[in-house]
Amino acid sequence: MSSKIFGIEFDTISKLADMVKEKDLGEITLACGDDMITIKGKKFPPMPPVGMPMPPAEAVPTAAEVPAKPAAKAVPSGNVVKAPIVGTFYAASAPDKPPFVTVGQQVKKGDVLMIIESMKLMNEIQSDFDGTVAEIFVQNGDAVEYDQPIMIIR
Repeated sequence: MSSKIFGIEFDTISKLADMVKEKDLGEITLACGDDMITIKGKKFPPMPPVGMPMPPAEAVPTAAEVPAKPAAKAVPSGNVVKAPIVGTFYAASAPDKPPFVTVGQQVKKGDVLMIIESMKLMNEIQSDFDGTVAEIFVQNGDAVEYDQPIMIIR
């Protein structure tokens, strides 16, 4: 006499588990009336959030296919000016105007360094430091994230 789990013969469950392993399947579900059992394989991809379609199996990268993250770029010493908001960086007040600051230029606390456009508002960003602009990390028109380093003032 064979034993049952959730109304399903144990031999059947064992054969299904072997099939999942041999065929390298993600999962297999067996239902018998109101009873149901799911057997998952080792390579079962994580379920997407509700309402999101499952990616095709060939689109899910394996650990060997995932590229390593590049090493973080070292930020030079000095006072780092970071984006206070998310938006678009503008070096000048208009395309035909000169930039607010350039590398090597002296700035004082309160000088306008850039404009960040966010939600169609032009936000003038002022310097919190006195010093010389040592480096500018972004180009005119680049999207910037909150707290992203924009320039160095020494």
